Amino acid sequence: MAKLEELQDIVIQTRRDILRMVHNVNSGHPGGSLGCTEFLVALYNEVMELKDGFDMDGKGEDLFFLSNGHISPVFYSVLARKGYFPVEELGTFRLIDSRLQGHPTTHEGLPGVRVASGSLGQGMSVAIGAALAKKLNGDQHLVFSLHGDGELQEGQNWEAIMYAAGKKVDNLIATVDRNGQQIDGPTNEVLPLGDLKQKFEAFGWDVVEVAKGNDLEAVIAGLNEAKSRTGKGKPVCIMLDTVMGHGVDFMMYTHAWHGKAPNDEQLETALSQNPVTLGDY
Repeated sequence: MAKLEELQDIVIQTRRDILRMVHNVNSGHPGGSLGCTEFLVALYNEVMELKDGFDMDGKGEDLFFLSNGHISPVFYSVLARKGYFPVEELGTFRLIDSRLQGHPTTHEGLPGVRVASGSLGQGMSVAIGAALAKKLNGDQHLVFSLHGDGELQEGQNWEAIMYAAGKKVDNLIATVDRNGQQIDGPTNEVLPLGDLKQKFEAFGWDVVEVAKGNDLEAVIAGLNEAKSRTGKGKPVCIMLDTVMGHGVDFMMYTHAWHGKAPNDEQLETALSQNPVTLGDY
């Protein structure tokens, strides 16, 4: 079990990685990546049961699927800092022939990436399939997934959500990043989602709410609570309230940084708010 201070150091360094990656190519999605940093750091370094090394079968370990693939910067940073591939490779983000494309892909064999994602709305279906495969294999490990709240405007999600409850896929923990923002503005203005907790419960899910989605202790507690509710006949959903752009004051509480890179001056300001902890790539 990692100490909280060690996890916080990873969080801060991951933020630096995100900012530097998108700045280097003047392209990418920093807002949602920054908002989900605590979640992914906690998931990979504290919560999931993982084997040494990586293989696509994923037997005998917990699995994770990123549905909102545009937040690949945080995913790549967490994977690299966990040792899946060299940290230095983060410097190739979005370059031609890089394994670290803007949305995760599998054809280059990047360790840690199990499915191409970013075509929104598909990750829930993939995660359910993996969870059912674990049941068929007698594998007691769990499947985790992450989804944007705006992503739930895609209809395929609700077919999958209905299926997971109907088939009692109770080894699945799906987390919704409920930051209230999407590419064109606040979700309540683009297309209101209503009460997501009540909707998931109406579909037959067990729901855990984490009000402080950018607080490591709260995130870890929420994930562990969700784990305790698995195996009881219902899939589990975590409603994770985060702030888009968290950790960089001028990026927070707005959709403006959903898919925009900082310029040189903005990068300097952002990095000054997140000083080096583990060393830059």
